Amino acid sequence: MPTMFRRRLMGLVVVLLALVAGCGAPPPGPSLAVGATADTEATLLADLYAAGLRSYGTLAHVQTVDDPLAAMDSGAVSVVPGFTGRLLQTFAPGTGARSDSQVYQALLGVLPEGVAAGDYTTAAEDKPALAVTDATAAAWGSRDLTALVRHCAGLSVGAVAGARGLPTAVGTCTLGRVREFPDEATLFAAIRSGVVTAGWTATADSGVPSELVVLADGKPALIQAENIVPLYRRNELDQQQVRAINEIAGVLDTGSLVDMRRKVAEGADPRSVAEDWLSAHPLGR
Repeated sequence: MPTMFRRRLMGLVVVLLALVAGCGAPPPGPSLAVGATADTEATLLADLYAAGLRSYGTLAHVQTVDDPLAAMDSGAVSVVPGFTGRLLQTFAPGTGARSDSQVYQALLGVLPEGVAAGDYTTAAEDKPALAVTDATAAAWGSRDLTALVRHCAGLSVGAVAGARGLPTAVGTCTLGRVREFPDEATLFAAIRSGVVTAGWTATADSGVPSELVVLADGKPALIQAENIVPLYRRNELDQQQVRAINEIAGVLDTGSLVDMRRKVAEGADPRSVAEDWLSAHPLGR
């Protein structure tokens, strides 16, 4: 066989093999929709889980919807991140579980048919918290919520107008009427000036002034847990995809959540913030 003919024949074989290999490769699956409202903090969480899915090779995007849970029920989205306590109160209003594990277990027991919950973030939370001045904490002799309970008599509490899901009592202390303020800046100023003794904020609030003390909730917990948890459509995600959303729970903490929220509040794109954080905290390690 002439050398030139042999070379051309071998070249044709290589091309045919490449074509066969290309035809045999599975096409990429459809992009998995992670649902969130237009709220920037909800979008940030959705972007975080979408980035986690992409890091494991799954096409994923954030889909903005008015009601993420309804969208998941209809199949419009496959994953919806949320907070354990709020979700529990959505599915079973009035449930009294407080600790993170108790709230999560109670949530698992009331999820709608066809919906599953991934792992919750044991180190990342965003639950209601009360802030006081450093002078108040010093006078009480503690930076724990139990000190507030001991000084319940005459306590005045403020909150931003329209805030939802705030406890009406902390332990044995019934808070009574909460004074409302138009925004956080006005609320924090009222705490500093003594207009109110304490003000409602949240454990992952990025705007609490450094001169205020956010009272810690110890054990047993006095306020219901609010840890991040992903809900997803049962039997729709494969094992690798479930692993991707579960591994977020092992690396995310409250400090990181506060930092990411601060960047978004300053104008950063939520997707970029989520991807940058995940690059610094890669999954699967």
